[in-house]
Amino acid sequence: MSSQEILFAGFGGQGILSMGKFLAYAGMESGLNVSWLPSYGPEMRGGTANCSVILTDKAIDSPIVNEASTLVVMNIPSLDKFENSVKPNGLLIIDSDLINRTSNREDIEIISIPAQTIAEEIGSKTIANMVLLGALISKTKIVSMETILKSLKEHGKEKFYEANKKALEKGAEYASKIIKHTKEKINTVIK
Repeated sequence: MSSQEILFAGFGGQGILSMGKFLAYAGMESGLNVSWLPSYGPEMRGGTANCSVILTDKAIDSPIVNEASTLVVMNIPSLDKFENSVKPNGLLIIDSDLINRTSNREDIEIISIPAQTIAEEIGSKTIANMVLLGALISKTKIVSMETILKSLKEHGKEKFYEANKKALEKGAEYASKIIKHTKEKINTVIK
């Protein structure tokens, strides 16, 4: 099992800390060592928010993530601030509805996903964070979809469960299509 050191970043009110919290609970449920460290500006909603989540089967020396395996961003200031903290061969997941640029890095994998649009199709832009979390789980396989859904059911609000579940599934589906399409392109180039 590979470890994941994940940074979630965006504005307060986008569910940045919730993404990390649900993933941390799912990691505990999976028997992993887990760390969840929130960080936010004094203004909370509308200010900057980020959290570090570490999931590993090894001992965790520090809860601070300086070099992320994965970065999930929901605004341009967060992309500007954290994109260089992603390890080579790491993963960057961008909400392409809110961020109008991609990364110039060629040593990481980038998934740009229109999370706001997908969330709105389900019923509310407020679940865009769950779309991004679904993409992360699909790509990294750090926890199973069943485990993250159990985490949502036990630690989230029941009235939001069905919408969050759909958002996670749509995000996972979107990431799977991108991954499959990329593999097909690589295979075509190799032939």
